[in-house]
Amino acid sequence: KLFFDPRLSKSGFISCNSCHNLSMGGTDNLPTSIGHAWQQGPISAPTVLNSSMNLAQFWDGRAKDLKEQAGGPIANPGEMASNHDLAVKVLASIPQYKAEFKKAFGSDQVNIDRVTTAIAAFEETLVTPGSRFDKWLEGDKTALNKQEVDGYELFKSAGCAGCHNGPGVGGTLYQKFGVHHPYKTDSKAEGRKEVTGKDADLHFFKVPLLRNIELTYPYFHDGAVDTLEEAVKIMGKLQLDIDFNKKEVDSIVAFLKTLTGEQPDFKMPIMPPSTNDTPRPEPF
Repeated sequence: KLFFDPRLSKSGFISCNSCHNLSMGGTDNLPTSIGHAWQQGPISAPTVLNSSMNLAQFWDGRAKDLKEQAGGPIANPGEMASNHDLAVKVLASIPQYKAEFKKAFGSDQVNIDRVTTAIAAFEETLVTPGSRFDKWLEGDKTALNKQEVDGYELFKSAGCAGCHNGPGVGGTLYQKFGVHHPYKTDSKAEGRKEVTGKDADLHFFKVPLLRNIELTYPYFHDGAVDTLEEAVKIMGKLQLDIDFNKKEVDSIVAFLKTLTGEQPDFKMPIMPPSTNDTPRPEPF
């Protein structure tokens, strides 16, 4: 309920699901998300699906885990634009929430630690097993066709798997965007440098997960690329110094589409009603 509740935001209109929509691959399919007062975000919203497989959260890794990440957007002036004290006050004024906090935590005290713990616990359930690639790995050799298998082999032999590896096919390390050639972008995002302050970390970003990648367009941290075909060509050139031909691009894209798994089966929760003494949300 907290993940879907817009009352965590200052305006009362933005929820976690606004930018990490579970019906859209766990993202919003926008180049950069729209936050409070129609502000355009500086970076593309990563998918929340399988996010527990990441070594850290956010593109720059500034949150060590999902619990730490969950509190960030609530207080970010460009996102939900509230603050932790106000969000807690709103939730604590709703009797049904207090009863549910008591059931979950043993007392009806509402605080930001419990709010973020609950959101993170929900997000940890958002995994997508059962992709055709999973079935192929498990022994069903009919799950992939020849083009898809060729794409997988090329994905490994060309070096893509050097960064995109592990259970999430990514999310295990940081890498410079533009290893061999510079990437031209209007984004002001500096990547890990914003966390460490080190010039050597400029334009190092967390390598994104590739599970469900066909659903999470547009691509890259700035959302500048609309199609997987274009993304594969650019990544080949910038990261590997390889000019993939059309057949190679098509094969890799065919493989990437086999990474789409079973989407979370959920029902939109019924929000507990506010009471008269609930602080009214401020308008945009």
